[in-house]
Amino acid sequence: MTDIAETRTTPLAAGRAADRIRKRYAAERRFRLYGLVAVCVSIAFLALMLLSIVSKGYTAFQQTMVYVDVHLDESVIDPKGSRNADDLARANYGALIRKTVAGLFPEVSGRRDKRKVRKLLSPGATYDVRAMVMDDPSLIGKRISLWVPASDDFDQLLKGNIRRDVPESDRRVSDKELAWIDSLMEKGLVEKQFNTRFFTAGASQEPELAGILGAAVGSFLTLLVTFLVSFPLGIMTATYLEEFAPKNRWTDLIEVNINNLAAVPSIVFGLLGLAVFLNFFGLPRSAPLVGGLVLALMTLPTIIITSRAALKAVPPSIREAAFGMGASRLQVVVHHVVPLAMPGILTGSIIGMAQALGETAPLLMIGMVAFVADIPTGFFDPATALPVQVYLWADSAERAFVERTSAAIMVLLAFLFIMNLFAVYLRKRFERRW
Repeated sequence: MTDIAETRTTPLAAGRAADRIRKRYAAERRFRLYGLVAVCVSIAFLALMLLSIVSKGYTAFQQTMVYVDVHLDESVIDPKGSRNADDLARANYGALIRKTVAGLFPEVSGRRDKRKVRKLLSPGATYDVRAMVMDDPSLIGKRISLWVPASDDFDQLLKGNIRRDVPESDRRVSDKELAWIDSLMEKGLVEKQFNTRFFTAGASQEPELAGILGAAVGSFLTLLVTFLVSFPLGIMTATYLEEFAPKNRWTDLIEVNINNLAAVPSIVFGLLGLAVFLNFFGLPRSAPLVGGLVLALMTLPTIIITSRAALKAVPPSIREAAFGMGASRLQVVVHHVVPLAMPGILTGSIIGMAQALGETAPLLMIGMVAFVADIPTGFFDPATALPVQVYLWADSAERAFVERTSAAIMVLLAFLFIMNLFAVYLRKRFERRW
């Protein structure tokens, strides 16, 4: 009988093994600590960015308004008494506003001071009075009371963005203008109200009149074209490559190119749209149709890749069971595989659309950077998009555009958050675990 040698561990070997275990555990703890620190730093930077945007942009949702009494003098608006719409639209409403301001400050004399005191009110006051008369011509000859927007400097002063405690030479508002503003405030004619114009107006060179509606409608029309083009093409391409295409060098080449296109800078797609859609096909510049086509080209690789991943996730047993029941390959794919993969396909598509919503570079290349004051009503009308509007406002010199820029970023982030939240909901709601 052979004796089995008993393995003995010397104290020195046991100590070395314990040291190695301690070092390994210490390295794991350090790795977890590094990961936790990285997460905390990322959250801190994100919170700092959001705090900076919100602190600069929340004031844009309020607008300083001035309460005025305007006499709608018929001799100025409609001296002929015809009540013709064209005559009413061309009337000199600015003269009515000038008379109103002169009534508020009868002590102001001198052409220069009168011009300055009139600038306390925004040019939007003229537009508001004209809109009221156009809506109800029976107001002509009466005296109406309404809230009109203050000028951007007036607004920024009350919001604290223009400091009072600095020398007159270092601020945009003079001492005389401060006195006039204080006089209006003492009379109770000044009030901060919710800035509905920010959501109902288009672009404007006057910050207090600028809104995001035109850019929002342009983004909606552009994304609608993007979805109608990229979603069906992306699903059909992914389905063919995954379920029907033979596995050979040509399909491998197509797959490699699709993966490479997903990493191409977005401005390259803008150059492609400029060369093909504008220069070759002659489509209108700055139109949502062209912007949607360009973004569709950019979004297609993402939709194809995510759709193929969703199709691969469907278990082979589903296909085998359908084939066993006598279904054709087309029936298997259309009636079983694609419906089961649809949650993943929709999730990837929504994420691709959210990426397209935030793109600016390709839209700049096709002319959507133009100043468009009118709200677009169709796919061929000149339009801009929310990211481009942010770019345009950020490049403006007026201090009041800073808060509009931050507020537009907040709205854009809200849209992106909603789209990503919707994608998460679809995945959680319809996802099946095999």
